[in-house]
Formats: sequence, C-alpha cells, structure tokens
Amino acid sequence: MNDSGGGSGGWNRQAEVSDRASTGVDWQNPASIDVCVIGAGAMGGLLGGRLAAAGTDVTLVDVGAHRRTISDRGLTLVDPDGTRRRIEDVDVTSSVSAREARDIVVLGVKAYDLPTVAPMVPRVVGPETVVLPILNGIPWWYFHGFGGDLDGRRIEAVDPEGVIERHVDTEQVVGCVPFAAGTIAEPGVVRHTEGRWFPVGELDGATTPRVRGVTDLLGQIGFRSRVLDDVRSELWLKALGNLSFNPVSALTRATLAEICRNPETRALVRAMMEEAKTVAEALGVSFRRSIDDRIEGAEAVGDHRTSMLQDVERGNRLELEALVGAVIELAELTDRSVPTIRTVYRLTRLLDETRRSP
Repeated sequence: MNDSGGGSGGWNRQAEVSDRASTGVDWQNPASIDVCVIGAGAMGGLLGGRLAAAGTDVTLVDVGAHRRTISDRGLTLVDPDGTRRRIEDVDVTSSVSAREARDIVVLGVKAYDLPTVAPMVPRVVGPETVVLPILNGIPWWYFHGFGGDLDGRRIEAVDPEGVIERHVDTEQVVGCVPFAAGTIAEPGVVRHTEGRWFPVGELDGATTPRVRGVTDLLGQIGFRSRVLDDVRSELWLKALGNLSFNPVSALTRATLAEICRNPETRALVRAMMEEAKTVAEALGVSFRRSIDDRIEGAEAVGDHRTSMLQDVERGNRLELEALVGAVIELAELTDRSVPTIRTVYRLTRLLDETRRSP
C-alpha cells in the first residue's frame, strides 16, 4: 500500500499491538477456548457449529425460529457433499446480558444489523478478547489506523450514527475475509454450499500471536486460512464480486453462472468491477487477481444464488449499503467516477424499498 494505506502505523504501533496480543489463549486446543457468536446465520452458524463440534465452549446469539430450533434440537450443519451432523452441546440465547469475557467474539450478523447488536459486545469482551467480524462489503473499521487524511474516518454508509464505533474497540478487531458461502436451509439447519477460505489479518498488517492463533484455530476446524499482511487488499478482492454480482442477481434473479454466461450482464459486472478497482487503487490497494480471473472464478462456482438473491426470495432487507453504498462513498472521497455502480445501486435500492413498503 502507499503512504496513505493501512500499513502506515509504523514500528511503534506494531510493537504495541504485538505485546497486547500476546495472550494466554491455547490456540492449539479448541476445547480450552470460549467463543461467543453474535449472529448464527450462514457464516456465523457454520463457524460456531464447527467450533462447538471441536469441543469449543460456544454461545450462539440469534433470534426467532432459528434460535428456538437450535435451543430445542441443536444446530445441524450440512456439508457441501450433503453430510449432516447435529451439534447439541451448544448454548443459544437471544441476547447477552451477563458480563463474561470470551476469548473470541464473532460478529456474524448482516452489516445493517451491526448497530443493533454492537451494544452487546462490551459485555463479552475483556482486554485480550479477539473480535472477529465475518462480514460482506466494506467494514466500519476500514480507516482505523489507515494513516493520512482519512485516518479514523467513519464509513457513514455502514455506521451512520457511530454506534458500532462507540461500542466495538477496533484495537481488538482481527480482520477476516471469508471466501465461503452458505445458507439457513431451514430453522436450525445451516448448509455450507461452497468455499472454505478464511484468511485473517491485523488491521495494521502486523504478525501477532493472536492472528497466528486464529489462523491455526480455523485450520483445526476444517477451514483454510493464512495470515494476511494487507487485509484491505484481500477485502477488496472479495468486494469486487459482492458489489457487482449481488445487486445484479437481485435485479435479474439470476445465478452466478447465468450472469457470467450472458454477454450483457457479464459486461455489466465487468464495468462495475473496473470502476470499483479505480477507487481501491486510489486508496493504495493492489490486486493479486485480475478482473477476468474474478469473473471466471464466479462462473466456475456454477448456479449459486448470491446472499442478496436469497434475501430477495425470502423478503428480507437487502445488505446494500455495506456492499455498494460504501463503495460509492469511497468513490466520492477519492474523486473517482462510478456511474455504472451508481445506476445499479439506485435500481437495487428502489427494489428494496418497494418490496418492504406497506
């Protein structure tokens, strides 16, 4: 990254983080670790379920029929090959009331729900707790320790009132870029559809005991992971797909393969990716894969229904601001033109509003 990038915190700050991150957690022993997963949906449920199956003390926080079913019957995980396993030894609750510090707090809710659940976080963190958001889109912490004029700036599209910023200590956050997909097949049942790549990184690029520990732990429960020295560049690599395929699928009801095989929609997502790439590069990001590779990789996934398409089909609110609105906000900050992204954003926002209007 350039001088305005996330690695500009310097050696003093990296040393401070490394010292603070020298925890007493035995990362090689999942059974000795306490985890709270706030949001037990597709990714949170998958991660929490696999941790619980490995003997980790896991508390899931969720609401509605999903929570009630897990409480009554346990959490069922369905692997991509169809293998089912039920995890019964897992606590589930609708809220966190008692103050009890955990080793890891996973944030697995949709980005638009983060301001609602953020006030729970201080109740379950201690000085050495790792906060691990597994989110799509541009995260609220993006400019934390970024350096330059944008250092510490809040992403208004994601945290408009600063609620997340006030309740989640960003010094405790380890960035995670999940390249995996899943769905709640039915209440209490989480289906893992594809992907198992969960790279993680400190926001300043330092290699710390805690980030190595989280990587090791993810590997022990069946995921692939590595320590990132530039988590923002990896985040943008995924964001290129999120900001284009998700809204286009919501508008067209098409799968990834269908979007890629149609010349018009393939050109549309390419244009959106090209525009977003100029924004990312203005922020010092470098891409390890080309846009062609990104599109071909999506096509190879096959007839996958994006998370936003699934939300359309279920009548849920669309996760539009973190995936697309935040990119437009960053385009304005960097004085980059993103007309195609703006058009698709406006159409998808209207779709969301008309679906949810009385």
